[in-house]
Amino acid sequence: MLEPLLQEYLLFLAKTVTVVLAMAAAVMIALNAVRLLNTLRDGERLHVRSLNQRFQDLADAVRETVLPDAQIKKLRRQRKAEAKARHKGHRAERPRVFVLDFDGDLHAHAVEALREEVSAVLQAAQPGDEVLLRLESEGGLVHAYGLAASQLARFRAASVPLTVAIDKVAASGGYLMACVANRILAAPFAIVGSIGVVAQLPNFHRLLRRMDVDYELHTAGEFKRTLTLFGENTEAGRAKFKQEIEDTHQLFKQFIAEHRPQLDLAKVATGEHWFGARALALKLVDALQTSDDFLLQKADEAELIALRYQRRPRLAERLAHSLTTLGMHLRRGLQSGAGARWR
Repeated sequence: MLEPLLQEYLLFLAKTVTVVLAMAAAVMIALNAVRLLNTLRDGERLHVRSLNQRFQDLADAVRETVLPDAQIKKLRRQRKAEAKARHKGHRAERPRVFVLDFDGDLHAHAVEALREEVSAVLQAAQPGDEVLLRLESEGGLVHAYGLAASQLARFRAASVPLTVAIDKVAASGGYLMACVANRILAAPFAIVGSIGVVAQLPNFHRLLRRMDVDYELHTAGEFKRTLTLFGENTEAGRAKFKQEIEDTHQLFKQFIAEHRPQLDLAKVATGEHWFGARALALKLVDALQTSDDFLLQKADEAELIALRYQRRPRLAERLAHSLTTLGMHLRRGLQSGAGARWR
């Protein structure tokens, strides 16, 4: 009973491997064929839209439902006159609020778009303009979020006021970015803080030793490697690793102290996080307000301009992503198939 099932499974596995290898070969051929094309056509685009118009459209949709017919006709005539004035360039010049979004992950991949958006704003900003960054991030790699914070520091260096709004979370590396702002807003239950550093890794040395597997690691330099996944870790290596983490934490605290000197670092740089209301009391943020309320308040006095940089992934990147996704689906299929047969 068991042997036919095993043979069927092995046959299925062999077919799957053959298909994957064939697809991989096709991908490599395609990559070589389109490499020159990709270098000539990047597919970059900066999306720019008016949030004033969006807010107005939302409000008008409600008004046209609840207002009497006479007022609706009056409203439509008013909107038509405003559109005509805009078309002729008769609209009064108002300060602008440039609205950016940063949705952070472990590697802060959104910094690639952020750097382009910052460059665009700095070239277009005039006296009286400001920037709102809607920031959402639980933090991640030190060097990645350090670069993201440096991009925001370009606004401070150019004297362009920056407000950061935290609607959900800005922790660890996310708060490293937020503290650069001239002003920080947070929703009452937004998560803020986590000014600390963490590093962890498993070690398989004892498992490999039980399996009679040797692992060799050769380095030049006493601390080229401190802790490893497969080698035998030493107390000296652990001590050095801990020292590096502490040094990173000190740099984190120094950066925050430079940008928010009003903070009591002894209270807030413990690695803890707080909800918005508690963060306000600790001076981690300056006001309790959502990004939506901030923009609605500004809508009557400023032009709200949302920017989003987007680069269409090159064919090589799209194919690599597709191949990775296919591999994940195949692994799940094999696991589920094998499980169903062996139950």
